[in-house]
Amino acid sequence: MNVTARAAKVRFRVEGMDCASCATKIETALRRVPGVTEVAVSVTGGTVTVSRDNDRVDDDKLRNSISDLGYRVETARNGLHDDDQGVSPRQDDPHAHSHASVDGSWWRTQKGLLTLASGIALVVAFAIGKVVPVTERWAFLLAMLVGLVPIARRALSAARSGTPFSIEMLMSIAAVGAVIIGATEEAATVVFLFLIGELLEGVAASRARASIRDLTKLVPTTARLEDGGQVREVQADSLEVGTTIQVRPGDRIPADGVILSGESAIDEAPVTGESTPLRKGPDALVFAGTVNGDSLLRVRVTAAAADNTIARVIRLVEEAQESKAPTERFIDRFSRFYTPGVVAVAALVAIVPPLSFDGDWSGWIYKGLAILLIGCPCALVISTPAAIAASLAAGARRGLLMKGGAVLEQVGKITVACFDKTGTLTAGKPQVTNVIGFARSEADVLRLAAALESGSSHPLATAILAKASDQEISLPPVTDSKAIGGKGVQATVDGQSVFLGSPAAVAELSPPTSEQTARIAALNDEGKTVSLLSIGNELAGAIAMRDEPRPDAKAGLKRLTDTGIRTLMLTGDNRRTAHAIGQDLGIEVRAELLPQDKQRIVGELRKGGGSVAKIGDGINDAPALAAADIGIAMGGGTDVALETADAAVLHGRVADVAAMVDLSKRTMANIRQNIAIALGLKAVFLVTTIVGLTGLWPAILADTGATVLVTINALRLLTQAKA
Repeated sequence: MNVTARAAKVRFRVEGMDCASCATKIETALRRVPGVTEVAVSVTGGTVTVSRDNDRVDDDKLRNSISDLGYRVETARNGLHDDDQGVSPRQDDPHAHSHASVDGSWWRTQKGLLTLASGIALVVAFAIGKVVPVTERWAFLLAMLVGLVPIARRALSAARSGTPFSIEMLMSIAAVGAVIIGATEEAATVVFLFLIGELLEGVAASRARASIRDLTKLVPTTARLEDGGQVREVQADSLEVGTTIQVRPGDRIPADGVILSGESAIDEAPVTGESTPLRKGPDALVFAGTVNGDSLLRVRVTAAAADNTIARVIRLVEEAQESKAPTERFIDRFSRFYTPGVVAVAALVAIVPPLSFDGDWSGWIYKGLAILLIGCPCALVISTPAAIAASLAAGARRGLLMKGGAVLEQVGKITVACFDKTGTLTAGKPQVTNVIGFARSEADVLRLAAALESGSSHPLATAILAKASDQEISLPPVTDSKAIGGKGVQATVDGQSVFLGSPAAVAELSPPTSEQTARIAALNDEGKTVSLLSIGNELAGAIAMRDEPRPDAKAGLKRLTDTGIRTLMLTGDNRRTAHAIGQDLGIEVRAELLPQDKQRIVGELRKGGGSVAKIGDGINDAPALAAADIGIAMGGGTDVALETADAAVLHGRVADVAAMVDLSKRTMANIRQNIAIALGLKAVFLVTTIVGLTGLWPAILADTGATVLVTINALRLLTQAKA
């Protein structure tokens, strides 16, 4: 028998899962399914990821467990447009759409339609009550049932699935209790207000999801594929790795790739927020969603649609949203005891005064029902994940990836930031910093040196050629070119023998003067590599090169030190070069370190009581990244940058590390505000209810109103990210 093994982990998209109580019900129901080992729910992402025993649980059983609670379920795939495919709602489930939403305005959603129906029924009941007063109680009872029946059905489903104290159950008990004591009009009003609150939660959750899913719209749906000498238009998600595409001026680039031919200004602002277009030519990397400026480009595709930079960013953010922060886990644990506690307090308020103090049964039962509504934990439970999800999305849109709420929370606590040098604080490739003319002009020295290096791919040669290209120097023809191992390169240029090499090699042909030697030594002291150019037996000039700091490195480090974070360079480079760069940047330096040395230093800093972040390229710094409290990979959207360490700065800006710290601190401040809003409103309404100032409908506002306020406050993080 041929048995196809199922994946041990499956992800579903769940429509209508817009609040913390929804997530709790779904998580509880799935954990009760035999064979399920782990459940991760992201309210803002609208996803549920289930780890299961392959032999005991199939996808249909998991889908049924969710849809039985009244949600529509789709199987997510790892592409850009995974909303396009999925499983339709169960046709035999009469309330499978009670939470489902469709594309379009809020009034076209199931929640919107139910809320409108309840509101219209309430208005009609009010009108009937005025015209025929004797029927008023029955009119409001029917109006209440319009909204309460779907709510009660969901409450019973949740109770059967292991969540007896759901907000729907508390709502149902309060509404039925109000009818029993004669407060039918208030019961109908409370049900309507509850539905409004749910609708607003859904709108807010949709906005939060859209903030990251909107990234998918940056990638065009079609591409121009080169095929057999012809160019034809194909679907962008059908492009295979290795194929060649053409990108016209003004078009968005449909895939990650490498430029084969053409040179153009690439506008990366839609993806990176970088305001200045970058000039890119052959061999340069380009990313899906960026805009080609002024020239036709031929690009070799390096990643399929499901694996391009934007798709991976979206996938990692969604996975991160499922990973709970310590604060969130604490709130979850607290709420499990909090809700039953609220039910107990409400019962005591309703029963003890009438039994012990001869209080009015109707009045105290009414107060107990109000406390049930006040105590609903939605606002409290959503206070942390809403802020974290919004923050993760805001960071991702700027190229700041943090793998979960725990990482986001920890980043704001770091006290020491340890940076690698090459490729992290510096650009990772040498640049010409000085051209010095001794016997020839600076222009001549650069022209002849570039002529000798033409055709070479050595990093130093590339730096010299790039400098000549920047100055638009035309190169003379070269003959008899040959490399002299360990010394340099020699050729005939303009009929003269020209040699470019190390100072020691050139000194054998043209010994420098004491003044020239001092100048070369000064350049070496600045951490620069010096090559000398000789023509015949004459020392013509010198070219100094160095792997220069990133343009924003100094400012980025200052932003960290201004917040009280100690900065430290840990590098394997030689002491002279490292200290020269460190002096320029104003950072403490430890040089000539092996990977294990970096790991040891990070460990010592942690033992000293510091919270340590290690920032590196994700490859040779792996031991130190793993040893740190937070490992941050610096990269340009590469697999290593995205998949190693705890966080990644995709766009290689040192200042983005400070931005990540700032985002973390603002997120934690937002969470504290949210908790204060959630508990503060409940405390106020609890007191006013007990003393008799407020009743049922203000009580429901204490919960749904607080939930909406908390969500809106969290969404501010989407627009507050500093550039």
